[in-house]
Order: sequence, then C-alpha cells, then structure tokens
Amino acid sequence: MSSEIIDDRFLGALHLQALTRNGFAHDPAAEHTAFQVGTLDALMAGGFDGDATIEEVLSHGDLGIGTVEHLGGELVIIEGSALVIDFHGTVYEVTPMTRTPFAVVCSFSPVVRTEVKELEGFGALRDALERSAPAGAEVLAFRLDGQFHGLQLRSVRAQTPPYVSLSEVTRHQSEWQLEEAVGTLVGFRFPDGTAGIEVPGYHIHFISEDRLTGGHVLNVSVSHGVLQIDGASELHVELPEGVGLGEPGAADRAAIRSVEGS
Repeated sequence: MSSEIIDDRFLGALHLQALTRNGFAHDPAAEHTAFQVGTLDALMAGGFDGDATIEEVLSHGDLGIGTVEHLGGELVIIEGSALVIDFHGTVYEVTPMTRTPFAVVCSFSPVVRTEVKELEGFGALRDALERSAPAGAEVLAFRLDGQFHGLQLRSVRAQTPPYVSLSEVTRHQSEWQLEEAVGTLVGFRFPDGTAGIEVPGYHIHFISEDRLTGGHVLNVSVSHGVLQIDGASELHVELPEGVGLGEPGAADRAAIRSVEGS
C-alpha cells in the first residue's frame, strides 16, 4: 500500500491530510499536528474492529482520546500511557497490540497555562477554554488537572459482530456520577467543518488521579485546576482500507449530539 498522502484539503485554516495506513505509520511527527485513526462516520456506522494499533498511535503523541477495538470502552492517553475505562467504570492499561477504530492524539506542547476555578457545568468549562485558546488555532488539545464536582460520566459495553450502529450502542450505555473527584480532563476541540471526520466542538474524557475511574464526560464542574492548551493547524487522518474520507462537515449534527451526550 502506498505511503503517500491520498487526500489534501483545507477546512478554513485547518490543513487536513488523509493517509493510507502505511502513510500514517511512516508520516513523521510534526509539531502542533493532530493525528487521528479512522473517522467518526465509520464509527457511527458500526466500524468497531480497528485498524491501527495503540503502539502505532502512541508513536504520534502522548495525549489523546478515543476508543479501542470492539468499542471496548473510553480511551484516555495521558503522558504516553493508554488507559481504557470499561462499561463498569473500571480502568485498565491497554496493551500495545490492541487495535483502535477511532482515536486522536498529539505530541502535547502547551502554549497556554492558566488557573481556572468555580466553573459550573460543561458550558462554563467550554467558555473558559474559548477565552484561553491561542489565537488562530483551529484544533485545540487540552488537559485540565484539578478538583472537580458534579462529574457525569459514561462508557459503553464491548460489542460483538454483527455490529449495530454507535447510536444503538449508546442507547444502552452505562452512566455514573462522581460528586467529588481529583484528576484530569483530556480533550480536543474541532471545528464544525470536520463533522463526520471528527466530533465537532468539544470531546472530553476524564481519568482520576488514582487511575481507578474515569470515562467520557457528559457534564462536569470545576472547583479549581490548572488548564494547559496546545493548538494545531493540521490534522492527519489514517483511513482503514475501504473507508473514505467522505465530505467533511456533511454529517448529521443531531445524530452526533445523540451519541456524544455532552
């Protein structure tokens, strides 16, 4: 399979490159570039098997989120370690050869570091991130270490073939709340024009400081913490064989909101 770029598009100021699997494997890591495996459209349609390995994903960055093969939980990549929170809220470390159908990662090099406190709800957190975002950054990668309350989290049960759609899976997701927690939010913000390739807007996962719980964030309030943000102007997407890039921005936003929940 060719290692060359198979697509090259601009979405506003965002430079989007679609790569074959070999192209992704050999593409050199670049500063302020986000690397992604698979597309949201393929995941929503039930593409849960995975193509790239966690080892390959980690070769492109040390901070990220996503899922693992068979949709076996919520993936958090932090400081180069890959952790999954399963349907029961249990955290375990992912083996290097585990495959992923969807993940985004970057070599985290924050250009913003600021303290935040007393942010009530997901909307207040989003507004704080927007105020602190570096000028001109189309993609934001961020981590927020601190004390949280009112955490509403979710994960999903691992699936077996024949796979159903992601929306059907999330109808039966597991949800739980943490009244108080210390840990880290890891997330990305993507522009609306990437809808279908990525989750437009904010997509955030949580991992506790003791690494005993976490999940996909449905809602959260921040008591206090330290926010770090990195901006990216390029997104490199590895496409499994038979999966196309599609038309960026053409996805059903209502369907995405229904599976994201936040």
